Amino acid sequence: MATDLLKPRRGGFLRAFGCGEFIRGYLAGNAPYGARAIDSSSGACQADIFYEYKMALIRETAMDRAVRLEEKQAKREKRPINPERIQSLSEKLVKRLPYKSHGCRYSSFVRYFSMLQRLGWVEPTGHEETSAFQQNYVEGQPRRYYRLTPAGLAAPSEAWANPQRALGPR
Repeated sequence: MATDLLKPRRGGFLRAFGCGEFIRGYLAGNAPYGARAIDSSSGACQADIFYEYKMALIRETAMDRAVRLEEKQAKREKRPINPERIQSLSEKLVKRLPYKSHGCRYSSFVRYFSMLQRLGWVEPTGHEETSAFQQNYVEGQPRRYYRLTPAGLAAPSEAWANPQRALGPR
């Protein structure tokens, strides 16, 4: 039972926020966690959503580490915490943190996104564009754009955090 108390409520272990929370905010056009803003009616393709999710995780991780480093340094030097130093440390860490070590892999993200489609929380907008893969292989998949549905907007945060549970038993 004591391990339940250690388990974070949202975002999972070592993540500032969850994938579902980010996708919902991003497709709603809210630009969560410093991601670029999109038009919610136009939507975005999976690859762009995934990239913005990974970069937002890297930025949040860098900021968290920068704050901890500056707090430790300020305590050691017996001086007040300097927000400018935190910002510059964060910018350096963003450049140094490896892209692949944060969040899920693309295949896991596609599986997660397909659950959202099956739940009816995201839908294709109808807009497609040629992918880089199609330039070499014509039968390849185009870049499809997706948007939130009214059901996705109405779904509770707990369901977005675990869409597999929301799908129910198979």
